[in-house]
Amino acid sequence: MKNKQNNRAHTASVQTARATSPYKVLDRYVPLSKPEFAVYDAIREAVPMVDAAILKIVRLVDNFNITCSDIKVEKELKEFLQNIPTGMCSKGIGSFITSYLDSLLTYGTAVAELAYSKNGDVLGVYNAPLKNISLKRGKSPFHCTVSVRQENGSFKEITDNGRILLTALHPTADCPEGNSLLKGMPFVTSVLLKIFDSVGTNFERIGNLRYAVTYKPNDAMDSAFSADRAAEIAKEWSAAMSDHESVRDFVAVGDVDIKVIGADNNMIETEIPVRQMLEQIVAKTGIPPFMLGISWSSTERMASVQNDMLTSELQYYRSILEPVIKRICSAWLLSNGYLCSFNINWNEISLQDEVELAQARLYNARAAQIEAQEVNRE
Repeated sequence: MKNKQNNRAHTASVQTARATSPYKVLDRYVPLSKPEFAVYDAIREAVPMVDAAILKIVRLVDNFNITCSDIKVEKELKEFLQNIPTGMCSKGIGSFITSYLDSLLTYGTAVAELAYSKNGDVLGVYNAPLKNISLKRGKSPFHCTVSVRQENGSFKEITDNGRILLTALHPTADCPEGNSLLKGMPFVTSVLLKIFDSVGTNFERIGNLRYAVTYKPNDAMDSAFSADRAAEIAKEWSAAMSDHESVRDFVAVGDVDIKVIGADNNMIETEIPVRQMLEQIVAKTGIPPFMLGISWSSTERMASVQNDMLTSELQYYRSILEPVIKRICSAWLLSNGYLCSFNINWNEISLQDEVELAQARLYNARAAQIEAQEVNRE
């Protein structure tokens, strides 16, 4: 009975673990429901191109000057805007507009509050975290109630709405609180991340060589000691592979077959599907591809049209931010007893630097391509 048990073939089954992604929130996203803020945060963190597009929009929009009918008041107002506290570690209206627009583009809504002293002076302005804010329709179609989350989890309505700065991006009748610039991206981003994850997994399997060592007993005598010999082979093979300082040979007796795992498989071409997903992202953000480091072929005329379209997008964002800036300036003028008028003058949008940088990258890419062709010919 003992010999029969020893003569049985020793088999083992191996199960590979499925790779896990840190952005599972994108897989759980349901397009028919209102997305959570965590979804948009995951998109910006998972796809650097999306984050770069939003940061470029914010950087290109923030550039304006204030002029008043009274020169003395204008000087004081500019000094106030330059030194106004906008957070725990930031000052200046530029810092506030950057954070405010970033929240507006990412979540579709931006909420801020003007802080006053007991004497009625404007102390500063800060952006409120949207996860602690609840927006609801008021008694009329033109009124919105703002509630703040308390320590016990309940929401308390703010009665003094005069201090609240609220802006919605692309509001609709069904969603008056606004829609994010990233709306429609969760599915595209999820597909793109699956491609990236599969590429990484394939490189780990094919690029990092792994071996399958198979020992086949020749007769009944070998079968009786197959487990011991397999263990000895595994020990010696592991010792040979773990020695990185020198090359060691592996010697075995019997029918031993050694193969490289994944050597017969070819990497799937991902250039076309990745480009299809990136085209959707570029179309949604409105940023020309060359500004995001993408060297897609385009004519000079096409680049000029893309710059014109981006300029119109930036002017639209400026028109949304202008009422907020006017609210802050008006609050300071009233708190100091000034009744003079003022204007917001936005600087001209210039994309010449970006175009020149893109042309330089294009010329370098063409030069590298020509050099590679000459080397192949030789």
